[in-house]
Amino acid sequence: MNILGIGGVLGDAAAALVMDGGVAAAVEESKLTRRVEPGRLPDASIEACLKIGGITADQVDFVALARPLPPGSAVPIALRKFTNARVVSIDHHAAHAASAYLASPFDRATVITLDREGDLRCGARWRGEGDRLTLEREILYPDSIGELYGRITEFLGFQARAGEHRVQWLSATGQPLYVDAIERMIYSHNAEPIDMKGGRADIAASMQRALENYVMHLAEGAEYVCLAGGVAWNALLVSALENSGRYKGVFAQPAAGNAGTALGAALHVWHESAGGARIRDISYSLGPAFTPSEIKQVLENCKLRFHLLPTVPELIGAAVAQLKEHHIVAWMQGRMEFGPRALGNRSILASPRDPYSTENLNAFIKHREASRKFAASVPEEVAAEYFEAGPNARHLATVGRVRAAYKEQLRGAILADDLVRVHTVSKDENPLYWQLLHAFGASDGLPILYNTSFNLFGEPLVCTPRDAVRSFYSSGIDAMIAGNFLLEK
Repeated sequence: MNILGIGGVLGDAAAALVMDGGVAAAVEESKLTRRVEPGRLPDASIEACLKIGGITADQVDFVALARPLPPGSAVPIALRKFTNARVVSIDHHAAHAASAYLASPFDRATVITLDREGDLRCGARWRGEGDRLTLEREILYPDSIGELYGRITEFLGFQARAGEHRVQWLSATGQPLYVDAIERMIYSHNAEPIDMKGGRADIAASMQRALENYVMHLAEGAEYVCLAGGVAWNALLVSALENSGRYKGVFAQPAAGNAGTALGAALHVWHESAGGARIRDISYSLGPAFTPSEIKQVLENCKLRFHLLPTVPELIGAAVAQLKEHHIVAWMQGRMEFGPRALGNRSILASPRDPYSTENLNAFIKHREASRKFAASVPEEVAAEYFEAGPNARHLATVGRVRAAYKEQLRGAILADDLVRVHTVSKDENPLYWQLLHAFGASDGLPILYNTSFNLFGEPLVCTPRDAVRSFYSSGIDAMIAGNFLLEK
């Protein structure tokens, strides 16, 4: 049974492929085309998924299309190339809910889906039992917590639909002095105007706390909680739920935004129409990978000098040597991640021992404010020695705290109040990156690397070797290891 999911056609378009009970592929269109074209079918993503799955269009059994679509859309007509497929239309928030619950480790859960808007809804509460989802409550636009967060984002001088993550991180340095006033805006239709003359960080903290309270109110009575929709990208929200003491488990969909509806639509059809068993423990490294010969061809075509690292020990050794010299290293290995977060396949890495790592990453590579911090990747089995972190750290979807003994050594990653973006890495899920962390620890005494996504400012994650070369030579990165090849400046 081959099910092709398509979602985010109005923005953040993506495709996903479920094959015989497993997720074979998922990739966003913008990562392949390097541009955003709302309203168009993600043709490049579809072709990439079919190639990864090793099938052709006439071998697709279902096309699961997550709404909404633009008025007068030609998408259904374009899908006629899937000659043997049944096209199924899936509600936007139903796709979000499926992407979270059906991929979660839970047999039952309360599922909260929240975004700015989608298919008239801007939020919903679902009951997940076994492999079924039942709608319990819907929230219709314009009563949108995502819209309100966007308005506060604009009020603080950032760009709505792009700067919400900045408000989130800014909130970590403020006090929630205005949370009552913001909650009156949420729950009262006759709220008085708010006079917020405090600092930007305090306003951000107030919006963040109001969001956390709102989600906990929606999830009242839940034992297990799943989150999806753009709001679920908020790592401080996920951390607040994990640490509230109210729930036995929390799962946040790593590809929580509109692109994730492609995966959700495919999973929805797998369960509803195909009657398939639950697909659990998904790895989100679901995009294209490139062979050594493919990478080498790009490097040679670009007339670049490189060093061949034919074995894993040589590859790991070269990376450790660069990092110990406090060089910033671009790391391109294996399959590209699905979602916005680099999980060790398309990453920029730095040593925590480098006192200037955060400054260099922000000023010369990411070109963003100095207050922004980077994730700390650590092997899963030793993470508890260095951090307090919930299970969503596996996907970089939450925030943890650094242990007191390592606070000074990891100061460059601390947001505020010992908060750190923790990324736990398992041997089974990413063996090469796991080996690199352990090798660095054996050499340096600290099996931790700072990790941020391999992309230039305002661009999506790099996908191809050519993307990687362009980003490497257009930034302040010192060295790049792409597959078995080392490039140095």
